[in-house]
Amino acid sequence: MYIEIINEEFDPWQKLVDYKKAQLKGKNNIGACSVFLGTMRDINSGDEIKSMELQHYPDMTESYLEKIVNGATKKFKIIDSIILHRVGLVSPSDPIVLVATWSEHRGDAFEATREIMESLKSEAPFWKREATDKGFRWVEPESQTSEKINEA
Repeated sequence: MYIEIINEEFDPWQKLVDYKKAQLKGKNNIGACSVFLGTMRDINSGDEIKSMELQHYPDMTESYLEKIVNGATKKFKIIDSIILHRVGLVSPSDPIVLVATWSEHRGDAFEATREIMESLKSEAPFWKREATDKGFRWVEPESQTSEKINEA
């Protein structure tokens, strides 16, 4: 497991390749990798978003992310995982979050990545402040969207 909170722009694909080369070499039981990359949109709730500031409390946030990953690792038999999350000032189209999991089978990797991302989005201690034409506003955490998807 690798978790990093990043305070500057990053290339998620390069970070993923570097991690794979350094940490997963020789792990021949890996049959699947699932990757989620979240980027900043330029619109939210019908308003144009110029930028967003992401804040966190380091010890609390990292501890919570470890808890999320440990739960998914046990539940879905994950071999390894990585979470990279941006904080600081973010602009539209900038990468914000990368979640990747590796497992023997694709189903476990898909479900683990999804569960980690849903928990991260709805529960993890990050605070977001958007800059719009109308001023600044705080963004409320999303509710568990997996329930909405399962109902569809």
